[in-house]
Amino acid sequence: MDQLPQPSLRKNDKQATLLIIVFSFVVFAAVSFLTQVKFNIQPGFNVHIFALANAIINSVIAVLLLCALIAVKSKRYILHKRIMLTALILSVVFLISYIAHHLLAGEAIYGDINHDGKLSDAEKLAVSGTRTIYLIILLSHIFLAAIILPFILFTAYRALIAEYPKHIKLARITWPLWFYVAVTGPVVYWIIHPYYR
Repeated sequence: MDQLPQPSLRKNDKQATLLIIVFSFVVFAAVSFLTQVKFNIQPGFNVHIFALANAIINSVIAVLLLCALIAVKSKRYILHKRIMLTALILSVVFLISYIAHHLLAGEAIYGDINHDGKLSDAEKLAVSGTRTIYLIILLSHIFLAAIILPFILFTAYRALIAEYPKHIKLARITWPLWFYVAVTGPVVYWIIHPYYR
């Protein structure tokens, strides 16, 4: 059992709020823009290695989130902090890999059996209701991934300035959302990867 960690940052809510909002907006805008762009280059390797890496990173983050929850419930606060910082660092690596995959591979379409970038009526029929299930998982994953970053950053900030009651209150919202995003990421990859071109 550990003592609660001392503050790692000096409290400055105004500056932190501005930085978190600006950073979250820039990341959201960059991802939204860059995922619409595709470079027509042949890098000499299978670009879908990035998608596999993303699925692995998300899986590791999901495990780390579970371990961090167990650590904090066991009052191992230093371990909890280290695990959560590792999850944050891996999230940055994920973001870079995610953008690289979209820039090099473009979008895949669920059910595009012949990999021509279009979904014919026959292909729609072949995947039938599973496409709806995939889209529900994908859209919930994308929506939550789009809004989770400021929650994560505000939650981390409250911990780093040692405002633990506020940190706990935010973590009760942030943790399940982040965990859902981390778990559904590999699920989306597993479902869509047969349709990569």
